[in-house]
Amino acid sequence: MNSAESFSADFAEARVKFRAAAAAAGGELEIFAHPEPAPDGSDLSTDVAWFGPKAAERVLVMISATHGVEGFCGSGAQIDWLQRGEAARLPPGVGVLMVHAINPYGFAWLRRVTQENVDLNRNWIDFAANTRPANKGYDALSEAICPRDWDRESQGRTAEILGRYAREQGPMALQQAVSGGQYDHPAGVFFGGEGPTWSRRTQTAIFASYLSNARKVAIIDYHTGLGPWGYGELIVTHHPTDPAFRRAAAWYGACVTSPAAGNSTSAEITGDGLGAAPALLPSAEVTGMALEVGTQSLAEVMLALRADAWLHAYGDPLSSEGGKIMGQVRAAFYGDADDWKGMVAGQSLAVTRQALAGLCS
Repeated sequence: MNSAESFSADFAEARVKFRAAAAAAGGELEIFAHPEPAPDGSDLSTDVAWFGPKAAERVLVMISATHGVEGFCGSGAQIDWLQRGEAARLPPGVGVLMVHAINPYGFAWLRRVTQENVDLNRNWIDFAANTRPANKGYDALSEAICPRDWDRESQGRTAEILGRYAREQGPMALQQAVSGGQYDHPAGVFFGGEGPTWSRRTQTAIFASYLSNARKVAIIDYHTGLGPWGYGELIVTHHPTDPAFRRAAAWYGACVTSPAAGNSTSAEITGDGLGAAPALLPSAEVTGMALEVGTQSLAEVMLALRADAWLHAYGDPLSSEGGKIMGQVRAAFYGDADDWKGMVAGQSLAVTRQALAGLCS
């Protein structure tokens, strides 16, 4: 089979392919309708497929589009897994839960964020607490990160400000300030929100409905935008001394990284979904891993994100300029080439098989 054919040109095609592949593989489908429309006015949804015994105590969970536009990668990996017939080769007593497009708005609108302009992977904090996590670095750079004007002069001026910060504080300090997560600038990037988003609430409901019997859960959350072209970094958000990290390293090998250890392309983040999963599944041993596939350079990716934030705060997404920026974002998070798609499919197949072996160990 040609793995590239599992990938799609847009959200609508991805959803059709996923539903068809899941049904052909014998999955039980459930649809969660999203309240917002796609750019063309059509409906949006998160689609869930279950394989294996309903009361399975060992479950592999595969999640796509936590970061919307990154769903091209995760959807393609999920569909490739289904079309290869992997669902028919599950170990006895093991279930698989596929969550397709948990952030369908971002997938369809070619945005990393939800309809609330929230980074879902910064949204999993306790909003009942009296304080929000602080990010003084972002506060200091907020006007440069997301200026009100987005023209050549503005981009040059703000690039100098950000470059100066990187020279004085170090490149990783800049990445941490920009992408670590912030809760005080709603129109900015990597905003964690003011409360649980639709996508967070939906994922919580899905976990409660499908994983109540689970005692061992492996989660693979698909991401793109960091690292070399097509390379899948295996990121575990726990510290290397944590049992969850040690389990992941035993399953996937020594290539597993951790932002907490400083050996990952990712900054340390606040409010991520993998870190929140154990609290959602208190009766289960949870081993979470993000498969992060590289696309463009970090500078190009960050420029696309800043342009997107400006477009939706001050511009017109349906204008010709909006179309160019949306294309820029798509290219930053989707390697729309056969070699990239093949690398995603192959690496995904390897880690899903490793996860299933780990669940049975």
